[in-house]
Amino acid sequence: MQYATYASPLGTIYLTADAEGLTRLTFRETEDFSEPAKDLSAFAPVLQWLDGYFAGSSLPPAFPMNPKGTPFQMLIWQLLLQIPYGQTCTYGALAQEAARRMGRQSMSSQAVGQAVGRNPIAIAIPCHRVIGRTGSLTGYAEGLEKKQWLLEHEGFVKFSGRG
Repeated sequence: MQYATYASPLGTIYLTADAEGLTRLTFRETEDFSEPAKDLSAFAPVLQWLDGYFAGSSLPPAFPMNPKGTPFQMLIWQLLLQIPYGQTCTYGALAQEAARRMGRQSMSSQAVGQAVGRNPIAIAIPCHRVIGRTGSLTGYAEGLEKKQWLLEHEGFVKFSGRG
């Protein structure tokens, strides 16, 4: 596991990767960031994508990702990847789709919220695009200010409130 950093308009972004792909993208430094990459070529596609994203590109990530999580978390993270740039989705809508894919009648929005909150690859797996059922900004592990900035950056500006 190696790490690299990226200077974003929102502050330093910390990246970790293994041989399979990107494992973490976060604004919070953790114990994972102990061995700086000697060769940044493995991070080049991620850094290039971040440059494009912060310049206003709506291209989906085109680099390998290897998030670590439970099968349920992985399902939710796959659903997050389907939320288009500049659009949002509610926790309830994600819960309905997860239930459908799992062959269940229903799914707890709270369970979905917990899986969304454990997303290790912020921005690229766009958990910031999930909002409350009333259109309000709700929890974001990276901070609500960052969530609002990211959504506004993507052109989504209609919020009914915070919390």
